[in-house]
Amino acid sequence: MNNQIIECVPNFSEGRDMGIIKQITDAIEAVEGVQLLDVDPGAATNRTVVTIVGAPQAVILGAYEGMKKASQLIDMSKHSGEHPRMGATDVCPLIPISNVTMEEVVECAKKLGEKAGSTLDIPFFLYESAATHPDRKNLATVRAGEYEGLPKKLKDPHWKPDYGPSSFNPKTGATAIGARDFLVAYNVNLNTTSVRRANSVAFDVREKGRVKREGDKLNGKIIRDAEGEPLRVPGKLKSVKAIGWYIDEYNLAQISMNLTNISITSLHEAFEACRESANQKGMRVTGSELVGLVPKKVLIDAGKYFLSLQQRSQGVSEEELIHIAIKSLGLDELGPFDPKKKVIEYLLEEGNQDLLVNKNLTDFADETASESPAPGGGSIAAYLGALGVSLGTMVANLSSHKRGWDDRWEEFSQAAEEGQMLKDKLLYLVDADTAAFNAIIDAVRMPKASSEEKTARAKAMEAATKNAIEIPLDVMRTSHACFNLLSQMAETGNPNSVSDAGVGALCCKSAVHGAYLNVKINCKDLDDKKYVEKVMAEANDILDKSKKQEKEILKVVEGKL
Repeated sequence: MNNQIIECVPNFSEGRDMGIIKQITDAIEAVEGVQLLDVDPGAATNRTVVTIVGAPQAVILGAYEGMKKASQLIDMSKHSGEHPRMGATDVCPLIPISNVTMEEVVECAKKLGEKAGSTLDIPFFLYESAATHPDRKNLATVRAGEYEGLPKKLKDPHWKPDYGPSSFNPKTGATAIGARDFLVAYNVNLNTTSVRRANSVAFDVREKGRVKREGDKLNGKIIRDAEGEPLRVPGKLKSVKAIGWYIDEYNLAQISMNLTNISITSLHEAFEACRESANQKGMRVTGSELVGLVPKKVLIDAGKYFLSLQQRSQGVSEEELIHIAIKSLGLDELGPFDPKKKVIEYLLEEGNQDLLVNKNLTDFADETASESPAPGGGSIAAYLGALGVSLGTMVANLSSHKRGWDDRWEEFSQAAEEGQMLKDKLLYLVDADTAAFNAIIDAVRMPKASSEEKTARAKAMEAATKNAIEIPLDVMRTSHACFNLLSQMAETGNPNSVSDAGVGALCCKSAVHGAYLNVKINCKDLDDKKYVEKVMAEANDILDKSKKQEKEILKVVEGKL
């Protein structure tokens, strides 16, 4: 649940020899937990852009292995290409994708720099959000002078590398490691073929804006400052670059944008700004196009935005939110849009088809009823909790759409969003409980011939058992947290669905009690009595409170039936 995912986009100074490129990407892919999403070589630039994703530590190691292999195979003294460059691994930006902050990604950049700088005999400079000096924030400044200027640059104390030696390595050059926000390439479609009119919209929305002119803003005389430089009228959107162009394949003009910081300007904000500008100029936005991959949050935020415009509950499923985003942004105008192929997190989940939560109801029941001991009571308890809070969420959504309650839609929308988060947590715990049981089995099967093996097995058994206690304890905590929503829905939700709130309470109390039994049975196998005492005190407290809350909710429900 809430796995941290970061992206890394190393640029290697080789775009012509596919044998070398393949060796580099093989070294990266050999790191467990790293997924290679894209390899984009360019012959003219003699440069290959590689995209990898995964958990932070895995990505750090994958990037390191790529740098290491590139330093062995690429000779910068013989390199030429159209793109600016200064090293075998020229730049290596790290980007937050899911459940990770920029501050944490900066720390990842520093860890990568420290590891590579201490072993690869390459100077490393930190840039963008990871920069240690203000004048190193801009990559162009760090790379100024390129490879040929490095011997002189490295002698300047002001340009002492953040990691690695200050001496010039003619074979590998130098590398810039950065932490930056995700860049989204995004095109908005117009019902015109005019590049000039598309540019007029681009100038309205992009941060750089347009050149300031006298009178007619398109044809008037350019207004300049005292030094003769043109003055500019800033555009509406920060961190956005944009230009208008015509696409012959589609027979329409587009505003082509780079959203360089989606935490400042989101996808839907860029779309809406283009729509407003186009409407003022007698044009209409007909749809849009995403180029490359995006984090899931980009589409979820868009779905929530468009639902809020309709005064509809935002506490719907992730699938529904993304569907609303696709339709509202017109992402399927130019061709089918499959979020499974465009969303980074979904690409990472492709190997998770064996998860219990991905089975249909019949297969899940059959798997539970089989001779396999897992899934067992802990997973079923977590699923009961997910069903219980889903009923509460349903009541919240029904209440937000109830005729005559239009002034309360935000109240119920917030409740439904809370319910969705609790549901997702409990669904994660369904498989987590089974994984915890399997970890105990793996520990039991460890060799125990020697004293060292016995010690290692005992430590693994203790760690696995504690994890098998913490997971159902987390099921108890999460299922108990669902009672607030269920109580709210029983008391103030749609009265026609009050029985659903009652069934939800029954499910969540059973989830708490079922998980309690799993906590208790696993505690009896643990020698750490102090730990067991602490855990059981919390578990007993949650169970007692849940029983009381279930009775209170059922009393309200019975009173309204």
